[in-house]
Amino acid sequence: MTGLVRYDLSGRRALVTGAASGIGLGTATALAEAGARVAINHLADDPRGPQAVAALCAKGFDVIGAPGKVGVAGETERMVETAIDELGGLDLLVNNAGTPATRTTIPAARLDLVTDDMWEQIFSTNLVGMFRCSKVAAPALKQARGSIVNTASIAALGLMGSSIPYSASKAAVVNMTRNLARGLAPDVRVNAIAPGAVDSTWLEWSNQQREAQVERSLLKRIGTPADYAKVILFLAFGTEIITGETVVVDAGLTL
Repeated sequence: MTGLVRYDLSGRRALVTGAASGIGLGTATALAEAGARVAINHLADDPRGPQAVAALCAKGFDVIGAPGKVGVAGETERMVETAIDELGGLDLLVNNAGTPATRTTIPAARLDLVTDDMWEQIFSTNLVGMFRCSKVAAPALKQARGSIVNTASIAALGLMGSSIPYSASKAAVVNMTRNLARGLAPDVRVNAIAPGAVDSTWLEWSNQQREAQVERSLLKRIGTPADYAKVILFLAFGTEIITGETVVVDAGLTL
């Protein structure tokens, strides 16, 4: 157990996209531990997805797989529809699937390294795919008076993320979160988290880069997937009055 069981989510149903690892898997695990039935979205060819489902099921949790590539028209919608059918409804959509389209940081000055393909890949997954998931899930969420939590980034706040396209996509997520909150109110609340550094395999950081992130943060640490999951669960089930907000969760890195 991860120590995240603060809510009794028996009977609740959740879909977490991009949940084969990192924040997505941490959130799916926390939801399952709290008693929710969880659909774990993952790429069809990523063995970590089925492995995560099998590991959680072996612990007695009610978890199913939801393979599909978020960002591909048609495939995204089918994945969400199938997951909702198998779950028997939906109380929470965690839009976590995203891509930096690079394994290393591209400095702002290196415009020559940013391609049209990067822009398309990043926006189709990080933004358009998130909208498609929300659109398909909206009727079930309205029926359940549920909520959506999106994964943005501190890169959305004018900071430099892994690349210019990535930062731009996350800034758009913050804006879309507010407009989805307007569009789905009063039945569905929509919020986002803006994570700082995360202890995962998202980017290939050197020890020096990782240590620099720790030193810059006020709390002298890097967030774990479990840290971010706590905030996602709070926004989903710990409050009924917050909507349209993006909560910065970064150990004081932006300060």
